[in-house]
Amino acid sequence: QVQLRETGGGLVQAGGSLRLSCVASGRTFSSYAMGWFRQAPGKEREFVATISRGGGRPYYADSAKGRFTISRNNDNNTVYLQMNSLKPEDTAVYYCSADPSTTRLQLGASDYWGQGTQVTVSS
Repeated sequence: QVQLRETGGGLVQAGGSLRLSCVASGRTFSSYAMGWFRQAPGKEREFVATISRGGGRPYYADSAKGRFTISRNNDNNTVYLQMNSLKPEDTAVYYCSADPSTTRLQLGASDYWGQGTQVTVSS
């Protein structure tokens, strides 16, 4: 079992930045690939970014490339999502997820999810 808790959401103007954090507790953090997903009102949850267990091989959705950066610190069991140049269409609840398999994670098939943090980007 692993428990996930996201923080760092909020209200920001278009063009601004936010950094989301997700702290994991439970089993060994470094055993899990980590990812971020988001769900906008009236839409399905979508993949944003993943990072492998060791911190290499970040992978991004096209909507996140060049603006978002995923990173992790295995010493403090935390994964981050730095979001720059935010747009109103980035408004969503952002969820952290974990899975031993990067493939399962990218498919959104993980069993472990946080409760989400709201990001609102005003125009």
